[in-house]
Amino acid sequence: MSQVLAPRVPPLLASDWTSQHQQLVDRFGAGGRVDPLLATMLQVPEIVEAVMPMTRYVGESSTLSPAQRLLLVLRACWLEQSRAAWAAFAPRLPAPDRGVMERAFGRAPEDDPLRRALLALADELVTAAAVTDATWASLADAHDVLWLMDAVETVAHVCFLSCLAHSFGVSGDAPGVPEDFAGLPERPAVPEREPPLGAARIDPLEGEQIAVLRTFARHLALTGARRPRAGFVNGVSKLTPHDREILILRIGWDCQSEYEWAKHVGEVGRARDHGVDPTLVAAGPGAPGVDDRDALLMRAADELHRHSSVSDPTWAALVERYELAGAMSAVLAASSYRSTSMSLNAYGVQLEPGDEGFPSSVMR
Repeated sequence: MSQVLAPRVPPLLASDWTSQHQQLVDRFGAGGRVDPLLATMLQVPEIVEAVMPMTRYVGESSTLSPAQRLLLVLRACWLEQSRAAWAAFAPRLPAPDRGVMERAFGRAPEDDPLRRALLALADELVTAAAVTDATWASLADAHDVLWLMDAVETVAHVCFLSCLAHSFGVSGDAPGVPEDFAGLPERPAVPEREPPLGAARIDPLEGEQIAVLRTFARHLALTGARRPRAGFVNGVSKLTPHDREILILRIGWDCQSEYEWAKHVGEVGRARDHGVDPTLVAAGPGAPGVDDRDALLMRAADELHRHSSVSDPTWAALVERYELAGAMSAVLAASSYRSTSMSLNAYGVQLEPGDEGFPSSVMR
């Protein structure tokens, strides 16, 4: 995983805060503390509004116990090699003792079956954007739907924050941040990804909305925390619909989230109405017929999928094309839908009548 050594987006200094910035800090700073990622996002206040409700929910309000949140967050931060993501959560979670850190960072085996399954959930989501049947069954045997969704969304949101932090060049140096992740074990191997689920693991509620909305409607508190993030991507961000749908479709393809793909080809994103050729998006940035503008967005999505960061050339090109706030928005859009792809794959949200799945003419 590539690491950015210098800030690409400078943190906003307290001396430069407006009353709007101070209000955001009062709402979202844990105990009045501004971690490095929050200070960086203050450059675009709308991004703070989009990101922090879910960050606060994951760290403080989910149905997981504080100890379970801590273990999952630490594990995902290690897998993503993101000290900045840990800095965002550290004041919201119990202080980890050495034993928890040793197990979360792969230095010691986990003997408790439930905690072992939680670690496997994180490993599989981060590495394969999916959860195996065995891991899901181990957790589902003892927990309800709300708990299962919170476990998945905890890992997915840490991955999202890690993409932002790596891409913006945010340092994790802050009180309470654990030792440098360098020198820790490599990511553990995970089982080969299983074929797509033929039935939902979490049944959507009855109704006329699309299946993903009816699935998240099972957990209203979680849905309320996630909504600002999706709202930014689809309504607040200044990205054009064309560019937004390129990013969303490509990251959905990378994560092999066919439901996400289908909805953004069809009734949610209506990609073709915005001049997007889904077959070219699936073919990738180097395919004949892909212009330089679209290739840049596809490369950004691919790099976020593979490395949880965009490369220096890609970042420079995004800033040149969109300016700083637009480049940050592009990274946020792809990163958010990487997180959503993990969720859809884990829950087994199924295609609906009339959905257009992956193009059979393009090799995966």
